[in-house]
Amino acid sequence: MTASTQHAPPRASRLAGYLLALAAGATWGTTGPLSTGLYALMPATSIGFWRVLLGTVCLAAWGLLFYRELFRVDRAGWLLVGLGGGALVALFEVAYQFAIAGAGVAGAAAMLYTAPVIVAILARLILKEALTPVRLLLSLLVMAGVALTVTGGSNAGAEAARLGLGAGIAGGLLSAVSYALTTLMARFAVPRYGAVRVLFLEAIGGVVILGIVLTLAGRAPTPPPSLAAWRGLVALTAGSVLAANLFFFSAVKRIEAAPAAVAATIEPVVGTVLALLLFHQHLSLPGWLGLTMVVAGVAGGYLQEARHSPSQP
Repeated sequence: MTASTQHAPPRASRLAGYLLALAAGATWGTTGPLSTGLYALMPATSIGFWRVLLGTVCLAAWGLLFYRELFRVDRAGWLLVGLGGGALVALFEVAYQFAIAGAGVAGAAAMLYTAPVIVAILARLILKEALTPVRLLLSLLVMAGVALTVTGGSNAGAEAARLGLGAGIAGGLLSAVSYALTTLMARFAVPRYGAVRVLFLEAIGGVVILGIVLTLAGRAPTPPPSLAAWRGLVALTAGSVLAANLFFFSAVKRIEAAPAAVAATIEPVVGTVLALLLFHQHLSLPGWLGLTMVVAGVAGGYLQEARHSPSQP
C-alpha cells in the first residue's frame, strides 16, 4: 500500500509527527560538536563505528530483557532494513564524520540538509506522496540556506586543516544522499516493523558493513583510548544514534517523508550555535542569513502541517 492510498492521519497526530521530527533534528545537532571534541582523541572513521556499535549493544540488551519480539523479523526485513538500511548507515557514518572534520560543524550540517529536496522528489516518484508547490518551495528555501551557510562558515576543528574543505564537501553530499534514502526506507519500513526494530536492524547491518569496509580499506576501527573518549562516544550514542533516530522514526509514522525531512533541518542551527560556543567556529553575515532561511523553511513546514493535511495527488 502506498502513502497516497492511506487515510490522512488526524491533525493532532500530524503536529506530533512534525514536533518529533524537530526533536530528532535538534538532537542530531549535537553530533557535530561532540564529534569535533573527539577528533583529538581518535580517528573520525572509528567514531562512526563505535557509536553505532554501542547503540546496537544497547538495543540488543533491551530486547533480551524486555522485548524478545525485537529479534523476530522476516527475510524481507533483514534484506531491506538490515542489509539495505545498514549500508546507508555505514555510508552516512563515514561520510558525515569527514564532512564535519573537513567543512566544520555548520557546513557539514547544512550540506546534509540538501536532503529535503531529494526526499521531496523521490517520495513523489517512489512512495507516491504529494509534491505540492509549497513543499517544493520550502525544500528549495532550505537548500538555498544551506549554500549560504557552507560558503559563509568556518571549518575550525581538530581535523579540518588536514582533511580540507574538498573532503568535507564530498562527505556532506554523500551524507545527504544516504540520509534521504534512509528517510524513504523508514517511511516504508517503520509502519511494518516498528521504529525500534528498524533502528536495531539498521544498526546491526551498519556495524557489520562498517567493520568489513574499514578493515579492507586499512582503517580498521581503533578502540577508544581514554575515559574521555568513552564518555564522548556514550553521549553520541545516547543522543544521535538512539534518541534522535527513535524520534525521527516515530515522526515518519505520523507524517510523510518530505515534511519530516524539512522539520529535521533544525539540526544545523543547533549544531552551529553549539560549535560557536564550544569551538569558536563562526559564521559570516551570509552564513547567518542561510541559517535564517533554514529556520524559515522549518517554520513554514510546521505551519503547513498545522493548517491542514496534505492534498492527495
